[in-house]
Amino acid sequence: MSDNRRPGAPVLLSGGNPQVPKGYGEEPVRAYIAAMPGWKQAVGQSIDDIVSRTVPTVLKAVKWNTPLYGMEENHYFLGYHCFDRYVKVTFMRGAEIDPIPPVGSKQPHVRYFHVHEGDEIDEAQFADWVRQASRLPGEKM
Repeated sequence: MSDNRRPGAPVLLSGGNPQVPKGYGEEPVRAYIAAMPGWKQAVGQSIDDIVSRTVPTVLKAVKWNTPLYGMEENHYFLGYHCFDRYVKVTFMRGAEIDPIPPVGSKQPHVRYFHVHEGDEIDEAQFADWVRQASRLPGEKM
């Protein structure tokens, strides 16, 4: 193929974000992670592993080409998305967890955590954020 993609491979949108079908459960999240380009795939797998270990009853979905994690159907506390130079983790009510994730948002309750190539995620801190976020009301999506 002239665009250097494998036949049947997911389309990568702006920033290398995989375009995968909307779906609920483990399977669409696995498909998204498998389609993440390069080093971002390991980041996605790490995020999924930490969330799954920290909150074993978490519900998973992919909507708008974004893996989402929640405690009740269609209400999510965390999502992530690929950009050119980092993976953006969104804590839907991150302003209400302590310490708050480092990157602000135009939306007052939302906070972000960016993972760049070569960064190591502080698993204890990330798991603490996940635990706290999972106990807050999820964002209806």
